[in-house]
Amino acid sequence: MDVDEKQIAHLAELSDFALTAEQSTALQGNIKEILTYISQLDELDTEGIKPTYQVFEMENVWRPDEILPQEADREQLLALTQEVQDYQIKVPKVL
Repeated sequence: MDVDEKQIAHLAELSDFALTAEQSTALQGNIKEILTYISQLDELDTEGIKPTYQVFEMENVWRPDEILPQEADREQLLALTQEVQDYQIKVPKVL
């Protein structure tokens, strides 16, 4: 597959990158090398090979969401903080 400057400009726009002419040329060369390397996979004989989507036989372990009883109540937890306002922990502004 041949990669031209128009495709590099389109990729840069999609990625919100500002590329100089030198960077665009270098990226064009790099992408060509990557595609050439990957195209070697086309030479492999995969006839009769079952596709592998996941190497290990893993599956999600689902559990029900449960609210477990706590030993401390809201007032005890809020008493541990330095400053409380309207039953919430007051912290310094970040921004």
